[in-house]
Amino acid sequence: MLYIVLSASIHGVEGGQHSFSDRVIFLLPSASASQAASGWSATALRCFNLLGKSTSKSVTQVQAQATEAMAEPAYTVPVFRDRTSEGTEEYQRVSANVGKGLAVIQQELHRMRVATKVQVDNLAIQREVKDMMAKKPDLLDDVPKMPDFLVALRPHTVWEKTPVKLFCTVSGNPRPIVKWYKGGKPVDPLSAPGKYKIENKYGVHSLIISRCVVSDTAEYSAVATNQHGTATSKATITVKRPAGSGESCHLGLVPHLTEIHASKLEVTLLDRFPVSFGVEGSSISLVCTMVVVPDLPNVPPMAQWYRDDKLLKPSKLAEMSVGGGVARLTLPHLAKDDEGLYTLRIFTKDGTTEHSAYLFVSDAAPTAAGAPGAPMSVKAYDINSDYVLVAWKPPNTVNEAAITGYFVDRCEAGSDTWVQCNDAPVKICKYPVHGLSIGRSYHFRVRAVNSAGMSRPSRKSDKVTAIDPAESERLQVIKIHGKYDIVIKDDDLEGYVTIPGEPTDVHASEIFKSYVVLSWKPPSPRGRAPLWYVIEKCLAGTGAWQKINTAVKLHSPRYPVFDLQEGQKYQFRVYSVNMYGSSEASVPSEPIQKVDEDGVPSAPGQIVATRNTKSSVFVQWDSPKHQKNLMGYYIDGRIVGSKDWFPCNHKPFKHNRFVVHGLIPGESYVFRVQAVNVFGLSEESQESSPIAVEPALSTPSAPFGITMLSSDGSSITLAWQSPKHCGGSKVNAYYLDKRDADTLDWKEVNLAAVKERICTVDNLTDGTFYEFKVAAGNLAGLGVPSAPSAPMKCEAWTMAEPGPSYDLSFSEVRGHSLVLLWKAPVYTGASPVTGYLVEMAKKGSTEFTNLTPEAVSHRFLQVSGLEEGESYVFKVRAVNADGIGKASQVSVPVCARALPGTKEIEAGVDEETGDIFLSLEACEISETSKFVWSKNYKPIGDCPRVSLSTKGRTSRLTFTNPDKDDLGRYSVVVTDTDGVSSSHTLTEDALNTMLELSYAIRHPVVPLKHGLNYEILEKGHVRFWLQAVKISSSVSYRFIVNDKEVTSGEGHKISHDVATGIIQMTVDHFTRANEGTYTVQIHDGKAKTQSSLVLVGDVFKAALKEAEFQRKEHIRKQGPHFSEYLYFTVTEDCTVMLACKVANVKKETAFHWYKEDDEIVLDTPPNVMSGACALPIPLFSRKDQGVYKAALSDDRGKDTSVFDISGQVFDDIINAIAQIAGASASELVLQCTPEGIRLQCYMNYYTEEMKTIWKHKESKIASSEKMRIGGTAEMAWMQICDPSDKEKGSYSIEISDGVKTHTRSFDLSGQAYTDAYEEYLRLKAAAFAEKNRGRVVGGLPDVVTIMEEKSLSLTCTVWGEPTPEVTWFKNEQEVASSEHTKVTFDGGKFASLVINKVTPDDSGKYSINVRNKYGGEFVEITVSVYRHGEKIPEPKLGQATPAATPAATPAATPAATPVPRSPAPPSKTPTPTPSKSQTPAPSLKSPTPASTPASTPVPKSPTPTPKSPTPSRGVKSPTPPRFMKSPTPPRK
Repeated sequence: MLYIVLSASIHGVEGGQHSFSDRVIFLLPSASASQAASGWSATALRCFNLLGKSTSKSVTQVQAQATEAMAEPAYTVPVFRDRTSEGTEEYQRVSANVGKGLAVIQQELHRMRVATKVQVDNLAIQREVKDMMAKKPDLLDDVPKMPDFLVALRPHTVWEKTPVKLFCTVSGNPRPIVKWYKGGKPVDPLSAPGKYKIENKYGVHSLIISRCVVSDTAEYSAVATNQHGTATSKATITVKRPAGSGESCHLGLVPHLTEIHASKLEVTLLDRFPVSFGVEGSSISLVCTMVVVPDLPNVPPMAQWYRDDKLLKPSKLAEMSVGGGVARLTLPHLAKDDEGLYTLRIFTKDGTTEHSAYLFVSDAAPTAAGAPGAPMSVKAYDINSDYVLVAWKPPNTVNEAAITGYFVDRCEAGSDTWVQCNDAPVKICKYPVHGLSIGRSYHFRVRAVNSAGMSRPSRKSDKVTAIDPAESERLQVIKIHGKYDIVIKDDDLEGYVTIPGEPTDVHASEIFKSYVVLSWKPPSPRGRAPLWYVIEKCLAGTGAWQKINTAVKLHSPRYPVFDLQEGQKYQFRVYSVNMYGSSEASVPSEPIQKVDEDGVPSAPGQIVATRNTKSSVFVQWDSPKHQKNLMGYYIDGRIVGSKDWFPCNHKPFKHNRFVVHGLIPGESYVFRVQAVNVFGLSEESQESSPIAVEPALSTPSAPFGITMLSSDGSSITLAWQSPKHCGGSKVNAYYLDKRDADTLDWKEVNLAAVKERICTVDNLTDGTFYEFKVAAGNLAGLGVPSAPSAPMKCEAWTMAEPGPSYDLSFSEVRGHSLVLLWKAPVYTGASPVTGYLVEMAKKGSTEFTNLTPEAVSHRFLQVSGLEEGESYVFKVRAVNADGIGKASQVSVPVCARALPGTKEIEAGVDEETGDIFLSLEACEISETSKFVWSKNYKPIGDCPRVSLSTKGRTSRLTFTNPDKDDLGRYSVVVTDTDGVSSSHTLTEDALNTMLELSYAIRHPVVPLKHGLNYEILEKGHVRFWLQAVKISSSVSYRFIVNDKEVTSGEGHKISHDVATGIIQMTVDHFTRANEGTYTVQIHDGKAKTQSSLVLVGDVFKAALKEAEFQRKEHIRKQGPHFSEYLYFTVTEDCTVMLACKVANVKKETAFHWYKEDDEIVLDTPPNVMSGACALPIPLFSRKDQGVYKAALSDDRGKDTSVFDISGQVFDDIINAIAQIAGASASELVLQCTPEGIRLQCYMNYYTEEMKTIWKHKESKIASSEKMRIGGTAEMAWMQICDPSDKEKGSYSIEISDGVKTHTRSFDLSGQAYTDAYEEYLRLKAAAFAEKNRGRVVGGLPDVVTIMEEKSLSLTCTVWGEPTPEVTWFKNEQEVASSEHTKVTFDGGKFASLVINKVTPDDSGKYSINVRNKYGGEFVEITVSVYRHGEKIPEPKLGQATPAATPAATPAATPAATPVPRSPAPPSKTPTPTPSKSQTPAPSLKSPTPASTPASTPVPKSPTPTPKSPTPSRGVKSPTPPRFMKSPTPPRK
């Protein structure tokens, strides 16, 4: 048999002595370790009941207390399901069966041992105190006695992170005060909130350390003190760590720490999450802080989160964490689906502790103005292999147009591509989606549509997979011998089936006006082959069946039908089909007809709103008579007096009661309700009665912070803090109770109510300690009293220093500053109070910082430099000549954060009365609130210098007769609020500014936009005018000229316009007599003003000149005239146009152009009837300067316009040309010439007057022999003569139009320079060769006809350097010199061929070849010889004439046949064309031997070539020419 040992220490009181008994042993028999683990708890608890009453609470009690303590009083906490028997067993299993085995049992016994010891100690102490109090003789009440410890402290050795309690009982008269010390230093519970707890109950003083750490190991002492002496009791606490944690540990017989389950922890909630507000798409966190005992990092409390009574699970949309004293729920992507009542449930050793609060989620900004909000709660139902039914909840439409329908989208899981499922919007909140792929997973979302646009999409649904639910139903599980599971399919039981059976139970599962969903049961037998269905329909009773899903292969026993006619009844039947064939038709369905969609619920019934809190209202209503599958309700509200409704909830609320949060305190509202179902929203209910947002009326909470301000030995003056909650009504009474610290009986101090929070209690006994408590009362009654104060000794204060200040309060709390106020001490000491010192600390800290290096004389202090959201505490010490007095009680913590909607005091001037005022609009207010104004933080009260008025939420302080005495800091506090307050410092500058404005309002003037001015009108009339900001129809005014009033009459017209505020006078004949001073005096009601204009001297002369000019202009315009005088424009081709516009012309009107008085006659006469005339000036340059004139005349008169093109006008025209030319400029083009390398820029027009700059490497190039700059009408060029490496680099041309510079550049370096330089050398050599080659300069005819026996002399001049060689040929045979034929070449210049006495044999083709090393020329002459008496023959070029007639001199007859001639030399500056040149045909070959040097070909080039001495003719060198393509692209 196994015995379990349960031990407990029991102590008691025997004869007033404290004694301890030995350990009591309980032997619990158990059959086995497992039975012991499960059965010892009941026996142990019975043992506990023998020792004393258990302090643990039942689960039911905790639930009840949690329900009462909910943060939101108007909500019903979700009633969680009671634990079933199965749940109870699970809870007991978790609580008891922590583990198996002996070690677990030992750990559990240790925990019971500790708990039993604490309970036994408490019971013993209570009995001991009770007995001693009963035995204490009444006679000893008045006997003085120094403190004495009846029960002394005793030492403890405990585990780390477990609690420990030190207690003692002390006697003495008067009752001693006990203070606790650790290691000689006072124990301060505020230094570590939640760690230390000091109690004093029935004379038993205790110190509880909630969770011990090793550093808590120390000697602790309790020091009891009264006026007769001091007594001390000491004990040591030793804190051990478990084995394996860094220290060895042996405590008693327990070898290990007790394993603690999360449900066994003591949990106390501290800061709880409030009602929260979020917006779609944002994130929010709900946080609760807590104290956990013991606080084990590896065993956090067990926490569960619920939304609307449904357990939440961790997911991407709901992140949960618990640990470190914090339970947190984060919703990272809010949607309206997240709205609801959130509950945090934490399991503790005594049951559960809970907290609930509502989360509101409003719509995000719509995609289009007026578009509806997004639908919500999208879910998929009736999931099949290719069909699901999607349902959702409709959004609330408050001020938006009604929803006309919804679009459903689907998306495959893992994809971001959404596909719209319905082509037309569906009007109900359900839609059947078919055509899904079997086995694939999908998400769905919904968008709402109204007349304004499309809503944002809803949150996507959970993932659903398109599978056949019938597959799982076709599986059967068979157990063999009760142990083995065998899974078989119905297919195995059906046998071999080919053609399936027919479907059954064909019916409509969804019937709406938009669609009908057909449903049926799959066939049985089904067969193993893949199955699909065919559906037929017919009008009921006709039997005319037709297929309706021919294009769709249907795999699910569901199918939506959309195209049914209204008013018709249909029947449907279904076939099962597989690869083997089709089944018989199913039994036809019952007749089915679409129904109307008028299915919204009726409007909810009566709605009642009642007060709840200062920012919420409790709304209840009656359910609608016809609910029609109600989804919930939408509640709307509006401010009384406003027309705009706002939504109070954004997700249908299921109950007919709701708390509307986030309202403006003090404002009045009305509410309405709409019911919601699948068809939409019902009509609105009737509006509720208006209700002001005020807290529900209740008794106030307890006052706190009782402080002793003074004592004279027979009385004590007390002060205290106001209740934190006034109960919705002003606190109008306080009642005090007192008692001797040694007694338990309380006695009333005052029967009449105390109005202020300070009271002097009389008739006290000197030297006695007293305790006090205070209760507050309002209209609802008397609230609960405060906790008893600390014992206060009634003895006369005789210290020289002042007593404590009191009533510390706060005003103007903002994010980084606040104002601290306090009251002067009641006890001032031996001398008057001269100042105050203020200290500050963060909440929970004991390190106070001095805020006042020197004492301040006033009783307020503005504290700045605070951290927003941080909480602070303050204390104040009064100072007098004898020193620093007692510190005040530490203030309540204040959080540095402004109230939502906080506004500041505004200073202004009343626009009607001119009064200077300060005003504040409160962000919250209650029925009992008052505005308390102060100057320099001293209440103003009834003061003749100011008057106070309040209207609604706004209070105004108006100054009666403001002056410098009113300067200072003004503040206002709104009572019965959460600290609504503000201040404003009125400075001298601000006051002076407002005084000026006040004077202007009280002594009004007519404000003027424009003072009196004049304007010259057409015909030379002069208009005098001014413009007021505003005038009324009753305005009166006078015009005064040179001190004489002018009235409307002949020559003067006076008028005004109320709409524009213009007052004017028009003078028809403005002459020298009108010089002088003009004044206008205006009266409009109480306001008046005047404005003057001095029109004399040069100003008057200028006005008179302008008036005379306008008169002449009017006369001029009676005949033909220029409506616009001459001006110039430049066309795209850079032609300058002188243009003008004419008016009042006719056909007979003559128009002429002149330049320098010389008429310009155009090819096309000007057409004056067109209204415009123009003179073109092409290729504009400096030669076009001069005075141009246009003349217009007919029988009615004439007019001229003159335009001088010179100076600045000429420069403007050149700049205009440069603007167009520069924009059209091409990139620089490279062109090589024999002289060098040329860069060319083509443009629409170029003239040297344009401002062009050529640059080389950013340096300006000046025209020189080296760098030549020029251009033609089509281009600008720059030529580098005889280039060298120095000329390499970047070149650019800048064309400036006076505003913009157009730049074109070319990089002449690298390969571009190499190629250009080689081409230049080639062209230079070719030009030199062309210049110096041999050639026939002149003297030879083309054809010679001569008579027989005459002598023929062919003489020509040749040229070449060096001197060329000359050779004569006849019929391509060289002619040798002889007596008959003589060849001569004289002086290297003249070559001759003389034939003496020619004969017909001398006829033929003669030629001369002139050649040197650079090339040569070959010239042919045709000679014809005829006989005497013959007719002179027609000579033919190149052929001999058979007849030869003698003649005295040879005659040269021009040949009839064309003869090739030398090309004419090009001009010096030819204009090149950017097109590619064509290669000319090669010249005739020369019969000269090949050894003769070939001439160098000359390429076509725009560069001028030097002329020959005389124009040459003949055939050029037979060497074919070469042409080099420019390295830059040609001009486009």
